[in-house]
Amino acid sequence: MKLDKPFIKLPFQFDAERLAQEVQALPPQAWVSHPNAFDGNTACRLITVDGAENDDVTGRMAMTPHLQATPYIRQVLAHFGVVWGRSRLMRLAPGAKVPEHADMNYHWFSRVRVHIPVLTRPGVKFWCEDECVYMAPGEAWIFDNWRLHRVENDTDQERIHLVADTSGSAAFWNMARGAHPAQALQHVGFQPGREVSLALERYNTFRVMPPSELESLLADLAADLAPKAAVGGTVHDVANFQSLLRSFCHDWRQLWALYADSDDGLEHFRYMAQALREVTQGHGDRLVMRSNQAPTMRVLMARVARYLVSEGQAGLLSASSSTSREAAPVTADTPQAPPTIRRELPRQASAHHGIAPVFIIAAPRSGSTLLFETLASTPQWWTVGGEAHWLVEGYEQFAPGSDGLEDNRLDASHASPALAADMAGRLRARLRSPQGQPLPTDAGPVRVLEKTPKNALRVPFFAQLFPHAKFVFLWRDPWENISSIIDAWQSGGWVTYSNMPDWDGDWSLLLPPGWRKLRGRPLAEVATFQWKTTNTMALDDLSNLAPERWMAVNYRDLTRQPGLEVQRICNFAGIAYDDALQARVSAPLPPSRHTLGKPHPEKWRKNEDVIRNCVDQFSDTWERLKSLR
Repeated sequence: MKLDKPFIKLPFQFDAERLAQEVQALPPQAWVSHPNAFDGNTACRLITVDGAENDDVTGRMAMTPHLQATPYIRQVLAHFGVVWGRSRLMRLAPGAKVPEHADMNYHWFSRVRVHIPVLTRPGVKFWCEDECVYMAPGEAWIFDNWRLHRVENDTDQERIHLVADTSGSAAFWNMARGAHPAQALQHVGFQPGREVSLALERYNTFRVMPPSELESLLADLAADLAPKAAVGGTVHDVANFQSLLRSFCHDWRQLWALYADSDDGLEHFRYMAQALREVTQGHGDRLVMRSNQAPTMRVLMARVARYLVSEGQAGLLSASSSTSREAAPVTADTPQAPPTIRRELPRQASAHHGIAPVFIIAAPRSGSTLLFETLASTPQWWTVGGEAHWLVEGYEQFAPGSDGLEDNRLDASHASPALAADMAGRLRARLRSPQGQPLPTDAGPVRVLEKTPKNALRVPFFAQLFPHAKFVFLWRDPWENISSIIDAWQSGGWVTYSNMPDWDGDWSLLLPPGWRKLRGRPLAEVATFQWKTTNTMALDDLSNLAPERWMAVNYRDLTRQPGLEVQRICNFAGIAYDDALQARVSAPLPPSRHTLGKPHPEKWRKNEDVIRNCVDQFSDTWERLKSLR
């Protein structure tokens, strides 16, 4: 536990001689190796889970036979009037040391260790940071074990301390905070024949950690973060890590509101707990705790992740209360498991073959890269880093020119369960985090963001392959979009196919059905045909899906009010509108990597005359698009 100062000497003096008599009367077999296997360190267990020979910190505490055989030690513990957790006698051999370390796990966040020396000499030094004290026999001390501390027994005698863990009562902490070196000591001697009862911990962990507990743990951790410059850590890692922790807390509280710690929510909580490390590690590995330089990920795991779900514990909801309530019917409006910061998902809830994809569906040059880069700024997604033409055309049978396939169109008849499994495997093999880290081979189901304009002609195909896939349909004003398509053709930088039969020269961008009839037509007509066919097919295909599987976004709205549009997408996709996304949209969106020339709202007018000749070809589709929201 963190304290205001390294050491606090408590105003008690116990009978060291009587303590020594009881300790020396213990049988040799009472002493066992230190749980951390420090050389020269042994212990005699006094309070343990179920009173058995173990070093567990979670479970119902009880006295061991060794404590039952030492009446004065029981009186000493009873004198503090607190609830005790794991407690023991700690023995340090002559010349032995307790190496420098900080205690960082969940147990220590709210507990302090009381030290009462039994056998010791002035040559025993207890260090906490730069402060060193000698704890004399019979005294009582507490110290800040979050700070780096160590013990050195530079004597030829063994050192034995009674050490007992407690969260402390109000009276205990008032006494401790008021203690000062000149304070008169209260002598507490042995009272023969006096029997005492000890209050021992019965509940010290949760089946599912309540949101308030989680928030307290993570707020303290977040406030102590610092970049580790030696491995490239920066203040941006600190900010992103803090953002992820806040998002995790929000979603944990949402799950708790749905399930508390009932059986129904365990799988959702378990997957969140499993994913916490994977989501945070990219930034966390470059951070330390400012106060003691402990690795941040080690603290996060020891303090939080390992204790988020303890299924062996009884829940706060008793069986009688949970079974006596009539179950509410599940309807379309019933809240489902909320979005989480994790990119791993409950398998049965949202993924197929290990992925839960969201496809950005858009005509070429409509701003899909800008949208992709904006959404991909949050670590809630895994992506392949850009467009994935290989995902489909890496299969020989799906490349234009293959038997029976003349364009980029694929429908549900091209899909199969075997293909879904294989394609998901290929996709997972190339997934990367926003920091470029590959997806761990043992990762569970993950959220995937994909953006390839050709896939706008393949909605039924992907909808069949991945039944949980969702689609974000981005559309753009035809004057602007067609002009940008014309520019892409003229630049020569978007060539997709060469040496095609029935076509003169190279082909740029996606290849829609009916492309052959464009041979010899003006470029503006080709660009218009690509825009119209892509948007028309996308509209038709998406309208055949369940409404909850797709949404529409207008490019103009995205650029003028990016915050509102990104929030809409987050709500649709089931992810948090986290700090990374908020930072991305807090200023005008930057040009995407594929921007051709400097952006300008009137840029399209250079092609206005040739596009005007094609208005009749695209006006009906434009009207359909304008009716979307």
